[in-house]
Amino acid sequence: MTGDIEGIGAAVTAGLAARAVEPRHGGPDGHAGTRCLNCGTSLVGSHCHHCGQRADVHRSFGAIGHDLVHAIFHFEGKIWNTLPMLAWRPGDLTRRYIHGERASFISPLALFLFAVFLTYAVLAMVGSGGGFGEGLAKAAANQTEASAIQARFLAETAEVNAELAKKGLTPERKRQLEQELVSLRKSAEYLGIAKPMTAEERAKGPPVLEDPGEQMMTSVDFLSRTKVDTGVPFIDHGFEKARANPSLVMYKLQANAYKFAWALIPLSLPFMWLLYPFSRRFHTYDHFVFVTYSISFMLLLFVVVRLLNLTALGDVATVLAIFYVPFHMVRQLRGAYRSSRFGALVRGMLLLFFSLFAVTTFMLLLLAMGVMG
Repeated sequence: MTGDIEGIGAAVTAGLAARAVEPRHGGPDGHAGTRCLNCGTSLVGSHCHHCGQRADVHRSFGAIGHDLVHAIFHFEGKIWNTLPMLAWRPGDLTRRYIHGERASFISPLALFLFAVFLTYAVLAMVGSGGGFGEGLAKAAANQTEASAIQARFLAETAEVNAELAKKGLTPERKRQLEQELVSLRKSAEYLGIAKPMTAEERAKGPPVLEDPGEQMMTSVDFLSRTKVDTGVPFIDHGFEKARANPSLVMYKLQANAYKFAWALIPLSLPFMWLLYPFSRRFHTYDHFVFVTYSISFMLLLFVVVRLLNLTALGDVATVLAIFYVPFHMVRQLRGAYRSSRFGALVRGMLLLFFSLFAVTTFMLLLLAMGVMG
């Protein structure tokens, strides 16, 4: 089941990449009179007006890099028109693209896919900097290490208890075993894998630890050992697998976040409609362009801040980004939908709340796929 879901995610991502390519643009040049190598139509410019193919077809090594960049988002000047407007005048960019100025700007989907790929590449190289994913991964690794140490202590305690239960032990050997139990207990308390004993418990003598699984348990271990019984077999089975291997769940979370990043767009569209309910001025396509450009900017901003975190400007960049995000949302709303200052401010605060809700829903969906996988 998980393989099918991941396959669908990869297929949708590939489909979005294919749809993001815009082959029709260009102007007249000296190719008039020649024929298109693809469909045979007589050319009147640098591109075929029938199928959109370029008149010049290169077969050099350098053409490989050109085709790669061109397939993502026409690099011929579009990026220099799009990124500055996306950063400072996102509303104007959104409105102009919606109203038909397409040849001058990178399409929302192409920019979104580029932002997703760039984010994934940067995080793969420098890590997330102690963020959500990395923190959970570290916690999972610590839990695995603590479990291994605890298992060793439990095995040694079981051996000592088994020998104490034997008959015919000399008083000297019995004292040695009891002292060994005390040492094991103190070591376990020091390492944090057993709760400290009270004065009354210590007065009773050396601990027997007949139920070591209950007495030697950390709070993290308690969560990992707590049995989940939802009544749905495949969900319960998923939680069992997650408790057995939390590191694998974290790996699946990170992989699914990359594959299903496109799901943030449909998750956000209903909230955009709520900002302008029953309005005939705006269509679903308008909200789609707005959301896609906005998410693309947030991803690119995250990449910039993450790279600056490697320098002395990291803290300053993080603080500025936190304040700039709501400011950017308000500017985009006001420019794209021609809202008043007050209307854009109110809707901007609502949009910030809706965005947090959409991201939380997205993370829960990823967690569900990781657990049930």
